[in-house]
Amino acid sequence: MATAIVSKHFLAGLKDLELAKCSISSQTISSRQSVHIFHHRYQSCSLSMNGCQGDPRVPVGTIETRTFPAVASPAFATDSLNLAISNLKANPPPFTSGIIRLQVPIQQRIEAIDWLHAQHQLLPRCFFSCRSRRKDDGHLFTDFTNGNGHAHVHNLVSVAGVGSAVLFRHIHQFSYSDWKSIKRFLSAKCPLIRAYGAIRFDAMANISSEWESFGSFYFIVPQVEFDELEGSSILAVTIAWDNALSWTWEQAIDALQLTMNQVSSTIVKLGKEVARTLILSNNQIPNKTYWDLALKRALQIIKRSSSPLIKVVLARSSEVVTATDIDPIAWLACLQIYLQVEGENAYQFCLQPPNAPAFIGNTPEQLFHRKWLGVSSEALAGTRARGQSKALDLQIERDLLSSPKDHLEFTIVRDSIRRKLEAICNRVVMEPKKAIRKFPRVQHLYAQLAGTLRSEDDEFDILSSLHPTPAVCGFPTEEARLLIAETEVLDRGMYAGPVGWFGGGESEFAVGIRSALVEKGLGALIYAGTGIVEGSDPSLEWDELELKTSQFTKFLKLEVPSREKIENLGRIN
Repeated sequence: MATAIVSKHFLAGLKDLELAKCSISSQTISSRQSVHIFHHRYQSCSLSMNGCQGDPRVPVGTIETRTFPAVASPAFATDSLNLAISNLKANPPPFTSGIIRLQVPIQQRIEAIDWLHAQHQLLPRCFFSCRSRRKDDGHLFTDFTNGNGHAHVHNLVSVAGVGSAVLFRHIHQFSYSDWKSIKRFLSAKCPLIRAYGAIRFDAMANISSEWESFGSFYFIVPQVEFDELEGSSILAVTIAWDNALSWTWEQAIDALQLTMNQVSSTIVKLGKEVARTLILSNNQIPNKTYWDLALKRALQIIKRSSSPLIKVVLARSSEVVTATDIDPIAWLACLQIYLQVEGENAYQFCLQPPNAPAFIGNTPEQLFHRKWLGVSSEALAGTRARGQSKALDLQIERDLLSSPKDHLEFTIVRDSIRRKLEAICNRVVMEPKKAIRKFPRVQHLYAQLAGTLRSEDDEFDILSSLHPTPAVCGFPTEEARLLIAETEVLDRGMYAGPVGWFGGGESEFAVGIRSALVEKGLGALIYAGTGIVEGSDPSLEWDELELKTSQFTKFLKLEVPSREKIENLGRIN
């Protein structure tokens, strides 16, 4: 674990900090072992090939999307796809490798998250909800034909998938070769064939047991996918095969049929609340004592004239163990409903490999969005709570805009992103340069940046250059990363890493903050971080962590039980 690797020079002369960390580490290891030995109660779809093992220089034989006539319901769509799969099985394509998507439009809008919840916890599974789009954002709309040659344009709202037609996973750092291996199965001619997944915050850190199944990165092209559009839906299946990877057409289509036999067409809308449950334990990793010591040490380093460090972001996980299971999809659905009511412009996501917890999140921060050669990113930093009245909210906004500490933190993030874009793009514009972006519980300083890539192959450079941003790591990047590795007593895993999807002519990634790792039978690890710059106050930064994690805990209506309640619970069991 990353908690076992501590730089001696960093802790020299700080005996209290070292003792605090040892205490936290022993507690953390114990809690992680409980994750590792837990017996999972999920159903796994059939295995598929790992696309990272192929030769990225060799194109696949065919990449196709076939659209069938629109139907009235998911049940009819399932029947249509099963018939199409049978016909395809009887008439196999003449290629040794390829990927084919079969899709059926549905003449009603059904929420993708409701469909995913109906799939009896089939794994692997994924979910990605796009930000709300302005109707004039023409490049964000998706074309498909209804099988009769008539084109329709719809805005893709969210995507849910189960099974993997092809997966991409490895324990080594995500590389250009891995990116090419993913792009090998994608084409601009088939815009809805996409690879959904996430990348670790720090590939050089040791992987702890709860993140083991994710590897250093984990992406899937779903076997069965449900696309929620503005006014309609699509049910789709994807078959991928490559004889060179010992995954033949026959194996791929048999695996798809097995998955389709487990897919449900009965969809019930999720409720608006997660059932009340008791907290059996709620541990902060690190605790407040260690946090204060670590933050003060970071401030000492930042203030040194000999140190280049200007900012570092330190994270905390809240380990919540509950009396009853937390359903990660129901939890995420509550966030979605809350956001729809409040009009928030954020991403929601879920990624869960087989035999692993679910990584879910509601992140306000975009890493980048690419459409052809156009690329956009944004800077988000500085945090305040929302006011209970319009007047108070405006006063808090003015305080945030005029705060020297928050201005410093924000300009570090904004200018770093601008410089990285200018190194790759022909032209970069920034508008607005500094504004407020409001969310239901918090508000941030915000700027948007856009540029034009010289080549679509520069997409990998954009990803590897922008991540990690100063908003989740610090500045300069390498100095901040080293201090994080020396200081933090948790494995961030995919928290604060890139989360999103690659497509043929378009890709979009968010930053995996405001997120949690949810395990059936265990509870959740809720992650949050805060930026430390000169002038930061340890107590105020701790309060900011509480504010950020509250968006999860508020839906659970959690309460810490008394000793009497715990004893009664024990007698019942």
